[in-house]
Amino acid sequence: MGPSEALPPAMTTATVAAAAGYSVQQVRDLEALGVVGPAARTGSGYRQFSPEHVRGLRAYRDLAHAVGPVDARRALRQIRRDPPDRAAALVGEFHSRLNREREQTLAARAALESISAEAATDAPPAAGDAMTITELSQALGVRASTLRFWESVGLVAPERVPTAAGTARRYPVRAIREARITAALRAGGYRIPEVMQAITAIRELPDVATSLAALDARLQAISQRALALLRAGALIAEIIEGAAPDSQLSSPP
Repeated sequence: MGPSEALPPAMTTATVAAAAGYSVQQVRDLEALGVVGPAARTGSGYRQFSPEHVRGLRAYRDLAHAVGPVDARRALRQIRRDPPDRAAALVGEFHSRLNREREQTLAARAALESISAEAATDAPPAAGDAMTITELSQALGVRASTLRFWESVGLVAPERVPTAAGTARRYPVRAIREARITAALRAGGYRIPEVMQAITAIRELPDVATSLAALDARLQAISQRALALLRAGALIAEIIEGAAPDSQLSSPP
């Protein structure tokens, strides 16, 4: 740095809070959690922040939206320690994770639409269309115990048929369809109550709008998280390179 170049001005906690869009207490808490590096202290003990802290706090906001606060805190701590290639790879993994969520959700929606269409076009089921629990578990790629759990919470309703040893589960077309929907939605990350909403909608065909709307809402949320990750990524790149123009940090976005 030449003699004519001034050091960036120190920022008080209130100044950095206003610039980053946080409260003063949130700035203190995030510093304590290691989201940003420790602030310098004056002889009187007052914190002195820099534009680098503003950048880190803004990155945290979008990163927390994209991947959750726990992973965001861990990532920002790690990014300050890791070499640039590892830090960049960490952000890339977050993008991959979001893309997997999107693909799973799209697959679940496609499965629901396809299965919903089947319900309106299938011929009346024949006796030979039914499957045993072993056949269905193999067809879906899930454990038989998983099918029994889905049955216990009301997601799938197989029939019981007498056998020499007592009774056995028999899955007619309707139960097979319910199991397929459940498998698709669980793969998409949906909880049991949300899957139950989808199953209820299918049972009340032709009205499946609620289930499809839930999937569409999830896709929209993933899109917003992906955009937040892009915004965070731009700031994180500046953190990694250590070369962001301070003029961009004068006011909150």
